[in-house]
Order: sequence, then structure tokens, then C-alpha cells
Amino acid sequence: MVLVGGLLLEYIVFPQLAGARKALHLLGRVNGYLLVVAAVFELSALVAYAYLTTSLLAPESRPSLPTVLRINLATLAVSHVVPGGSAAAGAVGFDLLGDAGVSRADAGFALATQALGSALVLNLLLWAGLVVSIPARGFNPLYGTAAVLGAALIGAIAAAVLLLTRGERRAARLLCAVAARAPVIDAAVVEGAVHRVAARLRTLAAERAVLYRAIGWAAANWLADAAALWVSLAAFGYRIGPDGLIVAYGLANVTAAIPLTPGGLGVMEAVLTTALVGFGAPRGSAILGVVTWRLVNFWLPIPAGGAAYLSLRLGRRTGAPQAKEKELERLLRRVLQAAETPRRWAVRHGLHLPDPGGQAAGPG
Repeated sequence: MVLVGGLLLEYIVFPQLAGARKALHLLGRVNGYLLVVAAVFELSALVAYAYLTTSLLAPESRPSLPTVLRINLATLAVSHVVPGGSAAAGAVGFDLLGDAGVSRADAGFALATQALGSALVLNLLLWAGLVVSIPARGFNPLYGTAAVLGAALIGAIAAAVLLLTRGERRAARLLCAVAARAPVIDAAVVEGAVHRVAARLRTLAAERAVLYRAIGWAAANWLADAAALWVSLAAFGYRIGPDGLIVAYGLANVTAAIPLTPGGLGVMEAVLTTALVGFGAPRGSAILGVVTWRLVNFWLPIPAGGAAYLSLRLGRRTGAPQAKEKELERLLRRVLQAAETPRRWAVRHGLHLPDPGGQAAGPG
């Protein structure tokens, strides 16, 4: 990993920085208002992703939107500082959702579904852009690579969904056989998780409104992020067409999904700048626009995610006594509502108590 990181810095990151220095004269003509708009679009992308998460959680255990937004920010920060950080970010998100009152099964299902579903929507957007772009601009070998990767991902997701929904028992037996060979994994727990995930998938497929809502929020997340890139480029004087934007953006994100560097650092910038220049962008505008977009897309979520993580942890410590008090109050109200009155208890046990009007209460 150190060797790969060094090669990426030498041949991808440093040349981009050198190109950025040559284009510094463009900073004098930058549109500051558009940079603010880019930041607003990026914030909108984060909010859309938070709505995607909440749409996949069960209503009875769904945290508030600000809580989910902070959880997503924390996981995003982890993925941006750890190579191949998706796994570590998933673990952090799983832990934080559990602290927010989400069951382990629901948290695991939501995190896995939003990650796979979001990647699926990105590839579909890329394919739509390719369908429009290839006849107008010609074919590029990089298109084929991205299309093959996208097809493999879509095929794997479809196979997993079919296996879990149509061959649930077979999938449970297969995974239990694998878990039985691992000394630290309980096969019974794995079997239960498979059945719960399969049940949630069937529920999600049956509730078409929830499914369409999740797809809509995933598309909104990607499109808002792409809009932030478009505005960042426009701030330096270049306005790319919608097809070129989607293709360049999709190619960069699909390529950066290979876990070589945290959040595709270096890879994303190189692929995106090259694709934009191929679509006719001046190299200086492309480099500065991409660097500006990555500032709000990659770097700013790191301190924001750290602050969100601390607020969630501190909130758990200070909010635990209040949560326990609220739970006790809720249980007390339920007990009082279900409890019978002293008079009814006395009558049921054959005791005679005088009523307020002076009459004796008996079994009859």
C-alpha cells in the first residue's frame, strides 16, 4: 500500500498540483457566488443521502434526520482518511445507528442496501450518459472499462437479491457452511441474519413507494454532487454539457471505487480532469474546478464528520440518563393504564368495600 500510494503521489497527484500552480492566474477571475452555490449543492447531496438512509430504516426505530445526517458525516469522514475505508466506515455507521436505537438487523440491512443501491444508481446514470454521449462525441476505451465494471456490479447485486429472495434456504445453508469453518462466527447468528435480510428485501420489494423513494433519494444525492462539480467548473469560466458532466463524473466515481487510496484521493482528480479535458475543458479551468469541488466534496467533510462523531458520542453519554428516565416513564404509564382499580381488585377477590355513596360493594 505504501508503494502504491507513492506511485500515485508521484505520477498522479503531484502533476495535478503542478498544473494547478500554472493555472493560478485564473483565481483572479473566479466567481465567488458560484463557489457558495457549489457548497449549497454539496450540502444538499449530504441531506439527500441522509433521507436515503432514513427511508431504509424501520419507522418504529428510525432516528431523527439530524441524527442520521451526523452519522453519515462521521462515516464519510472515516472513509476519507482510511485506505479502503468503506469497511471501517460501515462498522462506525453500524455502531452509531445502534446507539441511536436501531436494531442490529435493521442497521446492517440499511447500510448494505444504501451502499449497493447507491452504486447501482450511479452506474445507471453513467450508462444513460454514455448512451447520449457516445453517438455525439465518439467512443473512448475508458468508457468500456467503466461499463464492464458497472455491468459486473449490477450482475452481482441482482444475483445476491435473487439468491436471498428466491433461494433463501439455499443461501442460508451456504453461508452457514462458510461460517461453521470460521472460529469466531456463530453459524446460528448468520442463519438468522440471512432470513431477516431476505424478509426485509421482500418487504422492500412489496412496498413500491418505499423502493421508489429510496431510488429517488440516491439519484438526488449523485445529481446534487454532480451539480456541485458543474458549478465549481463554471466558477472558473467553463460550462460543460449535461452528458459530458455525467460521463466524466460517473467515470471518476466508478474508477475511484477501487480501494487504492482513501476516498479515491488522487485517482478521482486525475480521471476527472482527464475526462473533462477530453470533453473540451481548458486544462487550467478543469484542474482548478476539480480541486475546488474536491475541497467541499472530500476535505471539508473530514473535520465536519469528526465534530459530528464527537457530538454523537457526547450526546450518548449525557443523554443516557434522560433516555432511561423517559423509558421508565413510558413503562410506568403502560403499567398504570393496564392496572385495575382497587375496587375492581377487591370485588374480584370477594371483598366488600363501601362505595363513596355509602353502599357496600360485593361480588355481585
